[in-house]
Amino acid sequence: MTSAVVPDHPWLLPGALAVPADRVRAHPRRTTRDWIVDSLCFLLSLGWVLLVTADATEPHPEMAVPLPYDWMIAADALVGLLCCGLLWSRRRWPLGLAVATLPLTTFSLAGAVPLLIVYFTVVVHRRTAVALAVTAAGLCTNFAFGYLRPEPDMPYWASTAWGVVISGTVLAWGMFVRARRQLVLSLRERADRAEAEQQLRVDQARQLERTRIAREMHDVLAHRISLLSLHAGALEFRPDAPPEEVARAAGVIRASAHAALQDLREVIGVLRAEPDGAETAVPERPQPTLGDLPALVAESRSAGVRVNLVDQVVDPAAVPVAVGRSAYRIVQEGLTNARKHAPGTVVTVRLAGGPVDGLAVEIRNPWPVGGLAHPIPGTGTGLVGVAERVSLAGGRLEHGRDADGDFRLAAWLPWPAS
Repeated sequence: MTSAVVPDHPWLLPGALAVPADRVRAHPRRTTRDWIVDSLCFLLSLGWVLLVTADATEPHPEMAVPLPYDWMIAADALVGLLCCGLLWSRRRWPLGLAVATLPLTTFSLAGAVPLLIVYFTVVVHRRTAVALAVTAAGLCTNFAFGYLRPEPDMPYWASTAWGVVISGTVLAWGMFVRARRQLVLSLRERADRAEAEQQLRVDQARQLERTRIAREMHDVLAHRISLLSLHAGALEFRPDAPPEEVARAAGVIRASAHAALQDLREVIGVLRAEPDGAETAVPERPQPTLGDLPALVAESRSAGVRVNLVDQVVDPAAVPVAVGRSAYRIVQEGLTNARKHAPGTVVTVRLAGGPVDGLAVEIRNPWPVGGLAHPIPGTGTGLVGVAERVSLAGGRLEHGRDADGDFRLAAWLPWPAS
């Protein structure tokens, strides 16, 4: 797995987005914008060098102290051209160039513009403490420049004051550019993070919906297929049964198979759909309620399962829809497990409770004696789905063998007062 690092480049500000380590270059190539900016800086500096050199070659009789122009003008022009050439490396080593060329600011007038550009680069791409340290050193050389290159028509304090103003202006401008770039990078990072989080939320919602649909499919199909297996087993062990019983069992098998195929078709149709709002898709099949529980028990009884239903609910009609649906699924899973793992036993289903007290659901059956000749395979996710359903509803779930040796599946669901 590739780690993510932030390359330590002078033009990458703090807070830049991390990039894979195998994609980090020692010195990234200049972009088109960088070439344009660097070319303009070079041409501007070169023009300044030519202008200062041309002005220095003209006679200045008003100067109080003549200067040895024969060598000083040429040396200053050479220094200016050298500083212009160094501008092409300012993106790679801004601080190093600023420190190396700092002594030149004590006497060179031709190198003033390119050295100011190097100084501006340091302010933009380095920390504030570094920029202030370079500024302080530049102010010291500014005082020395006033002595070495005095202006003939300007006092010393005015000349140095102009140097301080120019340095402060460049410092303020560079810090403003640096702050703006940091803000843009921060906003871009936040936008990318928000987009990624939004996509993650959509994926999580879609996954949760698919998990819910899979749980519904398990609840329904496991019930249908267990009935099919029970009736098919009866036909297998009773080949000499009367034709009426065989026809009735075959009819139940056909009806259960048709219902299972219909449920499977609806669920697959939902899973295949991929609209923009797929995370809100729900199965079109009507969801069961507590009023459908007697039909569920009757369906199990018709398959030969002995079920005792004890309904002690105070007001069944007042049970909230969500609570009733959860209770139906819990009983459905309990009956399915009993048919799978304890065939021939008596299953007791007990419902009790009312508003404020909550709804208690209990499914109990004796523990099977011996192994099953033809056990129905299970996925092992039925009780996990029931536990998740009860947890989402804010209830409690218990399952396992009790002190009497029976298998007990008990749940409590909150029933708020209306």
